[in-house]
Amino acid sequence: MSKIKITCDSTCDLTPELYERFGVEVIPLGVLLGDDLRQDGVSLQVSELYDYVAKTGVLPKTSAISEYEYISHWKKYREQGYEIIHINISSEISACHQNARIAAADLGGVYAVDSRLLSSGSGILVLAAGKYAEEGMSAGEIVKKLDDLKARVDCSFVLQTLEYLQKGGRCSSVLAFGANLLKLRPEINMENGSMDVGRKYRGSAQKSIMDYVAGRIDGRDDLDKRLCFVVHSYADPEIVAAAMDKARESGFETVIETHAGATISSHCGAGTLGLMMIRKG
Repeated sequence: MSKIKITCDSTCDLTPELYERFGVEVIPLGVLLGDDLRQDGVSLQVSELYDYVAKTGVLPKTSAISEYEYISHWKKYREQGYEIIHINISSEISACHQNARIAAADLGGVYAVDSRLLSSGSGILVLAAGKYAEEGMSAGEIVKKLDDLKARVDCSFVLQTLEYLQKGGRCSSVLAFGANLLKLRPEINMENGSMDVGRKYRGSAQKSIMDYVAGRIDGRDDLDKRLCFVVHSYADPEIVAAAMDKARESGFETVIETHAGATISSHCGAGTLGLMMIRKG
């Protein structure tokens, strides 16, 4: 049986305990605070990011992991005889996967998987890869399973501000102006690897988030109720708890709270909350 190592981008937004459970190595993206380049989750935490924005009024910029960085992380495992499965943030919104593919081709024995997702949606693939590896599947078999799974991950979130997406070039000024004028809280869905605007919610943070959660869960019979992630970026703890309670009341067996890292938070802003679920196969 081949030895398999799972690695992923820092944008997969799982808890330290979940990464440790499957021995996953997390490779950090870069985040620029002015001229100061930090590493997501290593030398930069989300609280520092928001402090920087509050003090300067300037949004941070994010940078993809380079080919060199991927190789420097992977080389030691290849020298120990491991095959590597790496989970990337969607190639539609970052150059990470393109760089990972080039590095994988140079090094050999590495499978770079385009999750077509972000945040803990990509994290679902990380956990699945770890589970399949424990079951003794080959790297090729695991990648095929992940290709099926990623099409069934239900990945969405509701924003409390469009400022971050707009200034990051991922949302039009017209949309931002209209949403702000009407005090709308837009839902963002990951569709075919890209972010699309879904429903729009009105009202306070609590009302908009709970309406969003109900809208994503109620009346659906296509969801695998074994697992639901509630991921957020500095959302009110009481709202997060209410969202998790709603998921449990809806029949989800395991509901896990995760936190958006600095890279994801750089684009979504504070108060964002999302549900990451799996549709039935």
